[in-house]
Amino acid sequence: MRVVIWLLVLFAVAAGGALFVSTNPGTVSVFWPPYRVDLSLNFVLLALVLGFLVVHAALRAFAALSGLPAQARRWRSQQRERAVQGHLVDALFSLWGGRFVRASDSLRAALTLQHALVESDSSQAKQQVLLGAALQTLAAEAQHALQKQAPRDSHRAQALQLLADAGAQDALDSVHVRAARWALDDNDVPGARGWLQQLSQGAMRRAVSLRLRFRTARLAGENLEALVTVRQLIKHKAFRGGTGQTIAQALASELLRAPRDAQQLARAWGQLESQEKDVPAVALLGAQRLLELGGDSALSREWLLPVWELFVRGGDGLTADQQVRLVQVLESGFGATDASPDTAWLARIESAQMAQPRNHLLQYLAGAMCARMALWGKAEHFFKQASAGLNSVSLQREAQAQVQRIQQQRSLRGS
Repeated sequence: MRVVIWLLVLFAVAAGGALFVSTNPGTVSVFWPPYRVDLSLNFVLLALVLGFLVVHAALRAFAALSGLPAQARRWRSQQRERAVQGHLVDALFSLWGGRFVRASDSLRAALTLQHALVESDSSQAKQQVLLGAALQTLAAEAQHALQKQAPRDSHRAQALQLLADAGAQDALDSVHVRAARWALDDNDVPGARGWLQQLSQGAMRRAVSLRLRFRTARLAGENLEALVTVRQLIKHKAFRGGTGQTIAQALASELLRAPRDAQQLARAWGQLESQEKDVPAVALLGAQRLLELGGDSALSREWLLPVWELFVRGGDGLTADQQVRLVQVLESGFGATDASPDTAWLARIESAQMAQPRNHLLQYLAGAMCARMALWGKAEHFFKQASAGLNSVSLQREAQAQVQRIQQQRSLRGS
């Protein structure tokens, strides 16, 4: 439909022009004394149109001829850019495929062509600088894979210098991250920390930077810093499933194993977060370590209170070994030489044992508590019940031994 409309318009213009030309009696007179030239108006209009077209074509031809050198320079630049791209792609596939020597050769050729591009084309200086820095970083990556530290450091320094001159902060952070990773591969903890400290505030909070901080802390044996970093990674959802919680639990356990006295252990415990303290394995380890180091037994029971609450609710979240270990740690706390009778825990144990009268672990624990309170008759009763049904061999033997001690004491008092 549009074509038909254009044809109709064209026919109308042609018909109007023909009518104007055929009925136009006008003339144009040109006076050049002593001459006079009379020309038809139609001829003059036609000559003006033809003259405009000729001048326009001449100007276009002149512009095309004068622009040939610039076109030639653009063509050479395009050829060099294509060659650089080809070398770059070949270098990337060579790096991924483990052909590091070939990658180094391709990057060296690409850098040579890129320098020629920078010298010949100053209109895209920043883009060329970024490209050069990327090539230098990839060349450093290839040299790192070949375990050639001197060439790697040289390429890295050139990349950092180019990016610093260009003011490209994001690209600088990327090179710093790569440099930190290379330092970790070389087991250079101070070097990795130095590169990570040069990151911008935003880059420091990224997951990739946090992972490198975690690796650095683990390599340096600094469990607290590693634990803090894992917490941040968990907030970033950098782990799948419960992997992050498992790592945090392992680091918390290592943090509690390191102290050599009760005060250091208490400080380490205070550095843990509430969700880490509530983990049964961590709480049991902390309480046991506190008793081993001669700490306050009441404080150890306070640390075990969340685990105890899980235990009395049916043991959900606790394995059988953890339940046995809870009873053993509590018994150790009750039997400490400086331990005073704890009526609050006596009430807790009695209420739990009454609520679950067939729980042999609670029977054993009630017997241990009664023995600490010098309630020998109740202690013997609970120990006898527990020894008949305990699955733990060590607790069963201890319950039988306690019964024998109580009976021996009775016989000695009777004699």
